[in-house]
Amino acid sequence: MSDSLAKRAGAPAALIGLVLVVVPSVLAYYDKGYFYQLATLSLIYALLASSLHLVTGAAGLLHLGQAAFYGVGAYVAALAGVHYGIPFILGVPLAGIGAALAAVLVALPTMRLVSIYFAVATLAIGEMVYLVLLNWVGLTGGPNGVVMFSGIDLFGYDLGTRLGAYFAVAITVSVSIWVIHRLTHSYYGNALRALREDDQCTDAMGIDTIRLKVGVFAISAFFAGVAGALWAYTTGYISPEDFSFSASILILAMVVVGGLGSLPGAIIGALLLILLPEALRGIGNLRNITVGITMLSVIIFLPRGLMGEVSALHFFRSRFASAWPGSGTRKVGWR
Repeated sequence: MSDSLAKRAGAPAALIGLVLVVVPSVLAYYDKGYFYQLATLSLIYALLASSLHLVTGAAGLLHLGQAAFYGVGAYVAALAGVHYGIPFILGVPLAGIGAALAAVLVALPTMRLVSIYFAVATLAIGEMVYLVLLNWVGLTGGPNGVVMFSGIDLFGYDLGTRLGAYFAVAITVSVSIWVIHRLTHSYYGNALRALREDDQCTDAMGIDTIRLKVGVFAISAFFAGVAGALWAYTTGYISPEDFSFSASILILAMVVVGGLGSLPGAIIGALLLILLPEALRGIGNLRNITVGITMLSVIIFLPRGLMGEVSALHFFRSRFASAWPGSGTRKVGWR
């Protein structure tokens, strides 16, 4: 029993140690702003890919406008900080709530759409939000963006140092991904997968599919908004170009390359597509070709992604104490 518990506790402890001990130790050793920025960006996009995993991976809804809610969260946090002095501890959840409310407003008229029609609708939503951010100069500053003068502080304690900002982002992202993990591997996650496989059968089983779609759309937008707030607080400046259609495609590519339906796959895909281009910066413009060839190779030779859903479920069930027991008393869901 103790060996089994130690085995299951090993993977979470290793991940926590990597994010909160190993990486910051390396960053502090080299003490270069570029590495801090790269580590922070990787964490933010890991959260963005994880948030899209809920909608596209678990629920099976092709979402082409995730950057829109990323942008809404960033602007809510930035404007709340600039105009009302709302601190980091309140600005992050406020940004998530603002993005979730925006998602509900735009989701209600589109949730009866299916397949490619839903994808086109989310693409249109993303473009609408981008154009609003670009042209509503009185509120968003238009192309000039918003400059934040206040940094990250917790209960009056200034985390203005680069290492302090990294820890704030790392802890926020870790908690957010843990919540997404719990949602994915629960009865709610099972309902999302049922929706993905056959929405008509799911409806016939008594599950309100429209409410389920709106709910997962809002939850996904909430975490995208949190990621946007983290981006705003760590960079100190945001502009509409940060949240264009290309950002939505990048987030979707992370989920597809990592493995549809796989939370660890989404995280791996995010790290790959953020870190690989930076690692290949020395070869100039050829790095874009190399990254493209890498993505194409993954899609051709690993159609289920770097860590597909089946592999991810086996990993979680064996390492995170979330397994369906194979003994005589069969339980369903979390132990």
